[in-house]
Amino acid sequence: MSKVTAEEQRILDEVERGFDDEVTFLQDLVRCPSVRGAEHTVQDYVFNALSRRGYDMDRWRVTEEDIKDHPGFSPIAVSYENAWVVVGTHRPKSTKGRSLIMNAHIDVVPPGPTDMWTHPPYDPVIRDGWMYGRGACDMKAGLAANIFALDAIKRAGFEPAATIHVQSVPEEESTGNGTLATSVRGYRADAAICPEPTRGQLTRANVGVVWFSVRVYGRPAHAREMQAGLNAIDAAYQVIAALRVLEEQLNVEAAQHPLFKDLVHPINLNIGQIEGGDWNSTVPASCTVHCRLSMLPGVPASELKRRIEQTISDFSRRTPGSGNTPPVIKWTGFSCEGFVLEPGSDAEKTLAAAHEAIHGSPLQEQVMPAYLDARVTILYDKIPTLVYGPGGRNIHSIDEAVELATIRQATKSIALFTARWCGLAPLKSS
Repeated sequence: MSKVTAEEQRILDEVERGFDDEVTFLQDLVRCPSVRGAEHTVQDYVFNALSRRGYDMDRWRVTEEDIKDHPGFSPIAVSYENAWVVVGTHRPKSTKGRSLIMNAHIDVVPPGPTDMWTHPPYDPVIRDGWMYGRGACDMKAGLAANIFALDAIKRAGFEPAATIHVQSVPEEESTGNGTLATSVRGYRADAAICPEPTRGQLTRANVGVVWFSVRVYGRPAHAREMQAGLNAIDAAYQVIAALRVLEEQLNVEAAQHPLFKDLVHPINLNIGQIEGGDWNSTVPASCTVHCRLSMLPGVPASELKRRIEQTISDFSRRTPGSGNTPPVIKWTGFSCEGFVLEPGSDAEKTLAAAHEAIHGSPLQEQVMPAYLDARVTILYDKIPTLVYGPGGRNIHSIDEAVELATIRQATKSIALFTARWCGLAPLKSS
């Protein structure tokens, strides 16, 4: 087992002493409903919190013009008026260690029907060792762990002996363009850590994701002579069925992938929204379905888009009546490829030793059948990026919750990893 030095133990003790403040900080974050388009309020809070800690601050709004030419850009379908990125940078008096990016997304998905929640989704109630609330687990707990790991190092009388960029980004849940904007702005480091809720496991790989909508057209008619029309909502069900066939083909292919072959149905098509028709007694003229489909790492987003287009084209050709006005596809968000974290990096070895010192057991790994912002730093910036964080339940669901004990453990692991990766220097008052 990895041994902890006396200096490192002081840091871990400070994580314990500061944990109540960390929990309070997380509650403050959860109280800010940072859904898409409303991230600015919580980013103001994060900016102020990092400023008070003495970091060199950078804040800017994501714009399409800045990032549209990057190969990792995802199409923008909403206003970015409030899509602000916040970065606080620690610069040591003398650089001796290796630099680090600490990345976390601040945006959350919509809460859904609030009357289904046991407590209001933005009321961070703590019960039986769990904190409930939208975003508590995914992934505001990870942002808190990053910040309070560094706080513990400072309170123990040290500073990291290398540059650290603490990033709080929007748009992870819909495009990945927030972290992409940090790359375009020039942020680089020798390693990165992203404390998504992995329950203390390292993420070895994840899938790519494409968002799209399909608008299906029918032929309106009065309900009394429904057979004279073509119901676009009924036709949309047929389009979904055709996409389900593609989904199953992709899962057959996933069964051959060495990292995904043991997962049950890792490639998922989600029909997230559907809208159609305008009157109960009128055969609907159009229906739009909004979809998310994933793909194996190594598959270009352009290839999945080609297969989606081919699926819809084949449906249109074989379905009577649909060829008069063929379905229209729009790419509406994610257009992101998956990644594989190659094993054996010094960063991974350092995290594995820190994890074992805290948990008393070897670091385990997992693959993630979901999108992760680490794809930016791994695929484009060639930075070994460690997706590793606390654990919870009901992510993107009702009564989302994070387990407080896992936040404590993750914060300790991140603090110990940072101390070893970046090195330590005595903290001298100015």
